[in-house]
Amino acid sequence: MRILLVEDDPLLGDGLANGLRQLGLQVDWVRDGHAAERELRTELYAAAVLDLGLPRRDGLDVLAAVRRAGIKVPVLVLTARDAVPDRIRGLDSGADDYVVKPVDLHELAARLRALIRRAHGQPQERLRVGALELDPAARSVRLHGTEVPLAAREFDLLHALMLNAGRVLTREQIEQHLYRWGQEVESNTVEVHVHHLRRKLGSRTIRTVRGVGYLLPRDEAQQ
Repeated sequence: MRILLVEDDPLLGDGLANGLRQLGLQVDWVRDGHAAERELRTELYAAAVLDLGLPRRDGLDVLAAVRRAGIKVPVLVLTARDAVPDRIRGLDSGADDYVVKPVDLHELAARLRALIRRAHGQPQERLRVGALELDPAARSVRLHGTEVPLAAREFDLLHALMLNAGRVLTREQIEQHLYRWGQEVESNTVEVHVHHLRRKLGSRTIRTVRGVGYLLPRDEAQQ
């Protein structure tokens, strides 16, 4: 899943970005409020981690602006502002979670996973579609109870499709889920990943919707 990290402290930002990437998230990192608002308005993110004390524009102003624009991306505020009134203002401004620094990296990743699945109407930690079961924390997949080894991109693609089961994802949407800035994406990359998933999970697991994209049927049993 692709995450936007907004943090102006270079040491903390670098540590968070690298740590979350090691835990399987694709992280784009910006360091000021204007850049944060621009990215949230123009790019597709599964969630955002937003500091409040930012150069150029305060994080709360950024949050209020994107909410007024109808942008529904889950936002986790990560800040040193620990007073109760600050927490109330952050949540009332549209934050989905509010965490005071410092934070354990694994807890931050768990909170992000929770925000992402809730945003897609998935209350349970493990995703289930037909005979498929996906555990985002363990990054494991089972089919009919048997674990299926997947490459990192294959897992991320299946995760996106299962979160959006019953909905078509375009190739562009899939690429934005799988890749962060600066990562080269060849013209047939998505098709290759889909081919590998079909080979491992069954040819009818993922449907091609011609001229649109790919679909994981919500209720159809996997073969």
